[in-house]
Amino acid sequence: MKPVKTLVSLAALCGALMVAQGAAAQVKLRYAHVGVAGAPQTQYADEVAALVKQRTSGRVEIQVFANSQLGGVGEMVDGIKAGAIAMGHHDFASLGKILPNTAVFNTPYVYRDAEHSMRATDARNSPALQEVNKQLIEKGGMRIVGSLFQGTRHLTSQEKVLTPADMKGKKYRGVPVKLWSSMLTGMGAVATPVEVSELATALATGLVVGQENPLPNIFNLKLYEVQKFVMLTGHMQSVLSVFVNERVWNGVPAADRKIIEDAMFEVGQRTLEWDKETATRYRKDLEAKGMTFIEQKDGLNVEAFRTAVLAQVGKDFPEWSSLIEMIRAVK
Repeated sequence: MKPVKTLVSLAALCGALMVAQGAAAQVKLRYAHVGVAGAPQTQYADEVAALVKQRTSGRVEIQVFANSQLGGVGEMVDGIKAGAIAMGHHDFASLGKILPNTAVFNTPYVYRDAEHSMRATDARNSPALQEVNKQLIEKGGMRIVGSLFQGTRHLTSQEKVLTPADMKGKKYRGVPVKLWSSMLTGMGAVATPVEVSELATALATGLVVGQENPLPNIFNLKLYEVQKFVMLTGHMQSVLSVFVNERVWNGVPAADRKIIEDAMFEVGQRTLEWDKETATRYRKDLEAKGMTFIEQKDGLNVEAFRTAVLAQVGKDFPEWSSLIEMIRAVK
């Protein structure tokens, strides 16, 4: 008779991966994320799933659950750690409660541009991510296997903001992880965690007066209904991590794991092109909905935000200095 602990582990594993032995072996992976319909991250997951199914001739099926169907960010991370969900994607910082150093890849103003953010988060070639992955596997039984780009993050608010002083003492929504609180504190705001599924309501009711997101999210979440201004602070390249339960991953045949990794890299590169193609359109669409864009020519002091935010992050995360140097060194 198998030990009870072994049986429980196998039961959790089966919740994320089903393998039928033999020539017609099938692997089904449950993939969760919080993206809404039409968002680049939603398109990314759908295209990866289609590509993997095609290239494995149906041996591997990725079942995508979008729009927080399997829970918010916290529930998703916990589910993947336990093996009840095979994989998912979100900001690197969402894994911070398992391994705090993972959040370094979301450090504001750390990347030179969008392309650099993708190179520095390529699990197969980034020394910094390879180092973090070793620790993540050891501490959380998870690994990062891909990344995707969903745009440059900017501030929105009911009021025009030009410097961190304009945000002092005001509540701004942040992703419910420590790095976002540090960033918003550096910006002068009172960081207020709100799940993305509750964001529009929080803004409409005044629980928070502003937030930050890439333009596609601002549009697809219909934040133009509850926000007036977009400040082009460009404070963060929004690159998301794709993470998977380690036991589930090792249960997929090596050849198929490579197909999955290759598909993720290929579609991840497409997300860079999507952003370039849609950035201008999203701005026009948001302006048509009544939002006003504030740039440096309008008095927005981006350098003041950069200095204040990096000082706060350095104070709150001094242990990241060597990893940040590794990230910046990626050519």
